[in-house]
Amino acid sequence: MVKLKSFRGGIHPPGLKLTAGKAIEVAKLPASVTMLLHQHIGAPCTPVVNEGDLVRAGQKIGDADSFLSAPVHASISGTVTEIGVQPSPLTAAGVQGIKIESDGKDEREVMEAMDPDTASPHDLIARIREAGIVGLGGAAFPTAVKLTPPEGKAIDTVILNGAECEPGITADHRLMVEQPEKIVKGMKVIMKVLGAEHGFIGIEANKRDAIQRMREALEEDADGRISVLALKTKYPQGEAGILIKTIVNRETPSGSHSYDIGVIVQNVATAKAIHDAVFEGVALIERVVTVTGDVQEPKNLLARVGTSFYELLDHCGGFKGDVGKILAGGSMLGVAEYQNVPLIKGVNCIFVVNREHARLPEERACIRCGSCIEICPMGLIPMMLGQLARKHRFNECEEYHIFDCMECGSCTYVCPSKLPLVQFISYGKERLKRRG
Repeated sequence: MVKLKSFRGGIHPPGLKLTAGKAIEVAKLPASVTMLLHQHIGAPCTPVVNEGDLVRAGQKIGDADSFLSAPVHASISGTVTEIGVQPSPLTAAGVQGIKIESDGKDEREVMEAMDPDTASPHDLIARIREAGIVGLGGAAFPTAVKLTPPEGKAIDTVILNGAECEPGITADHRLMVEQPEKIVKGMKVIMKVLGAEHGFIGIEANKRDAIQRMREALEEDADGRISVLALKTKYPQGEAGILIKTIVNRETPSGSHSYDIGVIVQNVATAKAIHDAVFEGVALIERVVTVTGDVQEPKNLLARVGTSFYELLDHCGGFKGDVGKILAGGSMLGVAEYQNVPLIKGVNCIFVVNREHARLPEERACIRCGSCIEICPMGLIPMMLGQLARKHRFNECEEYHIFDCMECGSCTYVCPSKLPLVQFISYGKERLKRRG
């Protein structure tokens, strides 16, 4: 038996992959969308349209001069009805957004298709930027920026993240099963842009159909530089630093970036979006999102960016039982929403939790069992970080490497005292950032 690649620590929560065997469905064209102008890491966009303007799907409606940003495109054709502050899945304060009422025609605006064999890396990066592509695994880092490492940083290896280790989410799984050829072509564009010689696609071993389909796609378009690796099914296998350590055995030093060790990690859905932008001239206006948990019929939906969460939930038959929480994301990293919000590029899952399951457990005193230390994949001491942040001893938090914490939630999951360690750590990070 082949020993699967894995990492130190980690946990094995219930997979809750209710939609793993369900093909991607195309969600109904929404009657209206809300296109947020800040749905990526970096500078928010400013509108390049006005209220009353007619727009087409794929037309740019927001952009920024900043290098660290990504433009936003209309996801439907119709009329711009409002420009102003709108609710966001990421912040209770809301962000500026553009509302569009559909004309029902779904008229498209596309760019000219490119041949990656003849296009220069510079032109390919420009297309990726113009298409508004960001990391679709959740981080939403502008992809054109990620594919432009600092001068002198040579990239020899590209890793595609197909682990999808978080409970509940199957959007990437279904993409790998249904459209593996596009993912492979998108990966080859990434490798050309970076000048990378080696490529790996890491997929958890419980996704056997995805592993098989990706390997078949590579056999059809083989040049020997890309390999599919089966990884042990364990959370958080899909975190970038862990993938790098697991697959190529390189450590990302504290406070550094993966390009410092010659590696770039991208999500499989991002690779597919790059394929669409380069080969078909299509901007990022839709994505696959898993709608799951306590809903009547969990599904994987190909949905337009800007569609409201409630509309997508209705597409799945509505709620099952009394709603306790609606999460943007999976059961470990999901952010609880306070009202009906629009789908943004970085949201890969809408996870509904009924009232009974959403009840917070009673918190007790730490018993110094060491469980959180044993499972921490970063080798930190979560109980100490939590206590220090709770007591506002932020300088000591830095001494215990608080910024190395990826907030995966493993420590909170195993804590017998039910301490909200990730909340404390997140609070400590935020206070330190405010201090500059």
